[in-house]
Amino acid sequence: MRFDKQEVREILIGAARARNPLTYSQMLGLLGHRFTRPLMRQLCTVLDAIDEDGRVSGEPGLAVLVVRQSDGLPGQGWFVSRSHLSADLPGEWPTDWEGSKAKAYVALHQRAAYDFWTG
Repeated sequence: MRFDKQEVREILIGAARARNPLTYSQMLGLLGHRFTRPLMRQLCTVLDAIDEDGRVSGEPGLAVLVVRQSDGLPGQGWFVSRSHLSADLPGEWPTDWEGSKAKAYVALHQRAAYDFWTG
């Protein structure tokens, strides 16, 4: 099962314009699937590719808009896959992937996406 990168990107741009993050379950539902761990992993691979394409084009990340229902944060993979870019990304890189510093960091990057796509 492969997700269409353009379809996922369009959903994320819509979420940015609505200034509304989506849970992993909501995102998979919009793509016509129920939540499963294998599908979530496939989705995360597409999210990383979308963010890399955007980074090259000078756009803020969109994957930050897909979050866990439990705490409103992206999964650990979002942080890990961007750790090599931490010096180039705005905001203080959190030392933990949960808690108030992680939430502040995610909120900063969500606002960047919202502002870019609504401005």
